[in-house]
Amino acid sequence: MSAKDRVGIHFTTKYETDPAARVRVPSRLNLIGEHTDYNDGFVLPFAIDREMWIALRPRDDHTVHIRSESFVDEVIFDLTSIKKGSGWGEYVKGVASALTATGRELRGFDAFLASDIPMGAGMSSSAAVCIGSAVALAVSSDFYLEASELAVLSQRAENHWVGVESGIMDPLVMAGAHQGLAQLIDCRDFTKEDIALPSETVAAVLDTGTRRGHVSSAYNKRRMECIEAARHYGVASLRDLDATTLESAGQGLADVIYRRARHVVSENDRTLRAADALRRGDVDAVGSFMVESHESLRDDYEVSSPTLNAMVTAANGTPGCLGARMMGGGFGGVAVALVDRDLADPFKAAAAETFAELTGLPSHVHLVEAVDGVVALPGIDG
Repeated sequence: MSAKDRVGIHFTTKYETDPAARVRVPSRLNLIGEHTDYNDGFVLPFAIDREMWIALRPRDDHTVHIRSESFVDEVIFDLTSIKKGSGWGEYVKGVASALTATGRELRGFDAFLASDIPMGAGMSSSAAVCIGSAVALAVSSDFYLEASELAVLSQRAENHWVGVESGIMDPLVMAGAHQGLAQLIDCRDFTKEDIALPSETVAAVLDTGTRRGHVSSAYNKRRMECIEAARHYGVASLRDLDATTLESAGQGLADVIYRRARHVVSENDRTLRAADALRRGDVDAVGSFMVESHESLRDDYEVSSPTLNAMVTAANGTPGCLGARMMGGGFGGVAVALVDRDLADPFKAAAAETFAELTGLPSHVHLVEAVDGVVALPGIDG
């Protein structure tokens, strides 16, 4: 049973009434452009048909009650006096706090959350909670949020309330994606260009089954290393650094910081070239750039893992694969592959089998399609 079907059942069981509204939030897949978003760089993601759903009913007071099928604890807090705590509910509180700061009058709700987005896998389950919570608050409080404001509020919640130095890519694409299209996003000014995904290919999410903790991982450390590199080169962010200056002005820079900068500079270039290849329909070139991206993430940015490397090796060695790489924050989770659509089904089985031979571990390979961004819907179908 899908999250869409489960969430209504959970809500009715918990609150003994039908929901008044539902919010659908897609996961996202990023073809290329990893660890560039918080460096004001370029990314090439699209929303996919792995989804989180929130069923809700507005309350007549300022209290939020929300449960998730993934956690035992119920989150309850007063919108007029939001206090920090711990646990998954901090993402909901962070969004509520960010919305309160805009001066909007917020109304509480009762809600239940169900999700088919794996947690800690690099598929932005936390951003989905933030985006979904913001839309739920907008629905219950009777106002509308533009996609760009939704994204900023979500990032603010993660950065300033939860303490994760996440970038803008995930909430931007979750809020504003379009079916069948990838988005080349400039993370400095939020400008986006829709680019059609080739009909002869399909994307595959290759789940290693390994997970990593976001705040406790080296994610925040990488961001600080990028700031140190930008300071050395005298630029506002690594987005402003070109390959020539990277080499010519690198004297005195620690090798590890230099390699972090080299990844970001080269990844921005690969992302722009991959976008151009998509416009031309050159899927082989896109795949090659994905392979190069993984090598840079593995060697220069050092955010891969043995299981991710094994999965990428398995995918790249399977007929039908145009290119594969690790995806997300790193240190565990999923890889992404671009696959010939006609060979997609045998690719799934063969890639999983090879991964098992390399690691002795099971895996899950999912074919995904590009879908629209977040949407609020009536409480029940029909």
